[in-house]
Amino acid sequence: MVKKVLVALLLTVALSTSAFSETWNVDKTHSSVTFKVRHMVISNVKGNFREFSGVVEFDGKDLTKGTVEFSIDVNTINTDSEGRDKHLKSGEFFDAEKFPNITFKSTKIVADGDDYKISGDFTMKDVTKSVTFDLEYSGTVVDPWGNTRAGFAAKTKIDRQDYNVNFSGTLDNGGLVVGNEVKIELEIELVKAKAE
Repeated sequence: MVKKVLVALLLTVALSTSAFSETWNVDKTHSSVTFKVRHMVISNVKGNFREFSGVVEFDGKDLTKGTVEFSIDVNTINTDSEGRDKHLKSGEFFDAEKFPNITFKSTKIVADGDDYKISGDFTMKDVTKSVTFDLEYSGTVVDPWGNTRAGFAAKTKIDRQDYNVNFSGTLDNGGLVVGNEVKIELEIELVKAKAE
């Protein structure tokens, strides 16, 4: 009898979770993944990744009960310099042939005033560390074709040395040719998957 009650409770929880959780996919055409790093202390080099994908599971209202998974194709790095991009993909930086993807999987999402903080496992090369993004949620709209869309802006900072992206040179004044701090920004538009 107790076993039947437990099974019924678990089934109820599973059904209620699936009923309220919705799948949202990244619309790459209206999204971007960019980064910025200091060069020789005096300027910044900016870049982006052309290929990425992601799935968010939430009810369209309460993001704190949701989950996020995101993947970036390292081989699509773009800094508007073919030579530099080739160097960045090499073993001295990302080693893209061996480690072709940068991934993020959320572990906790908490409200922060009108915004959110989303923490999760960030994996680059052979290292996984917990990273927290500051997240702005723009809400949802229905487009002219009947698709429900949601908008987000997220940003964080990482130390590339923590992920074995170690290449650099030292200037005469002791500064680095390539800074260690990397600023990452995402502008993400999601489209709710339609029920089959």
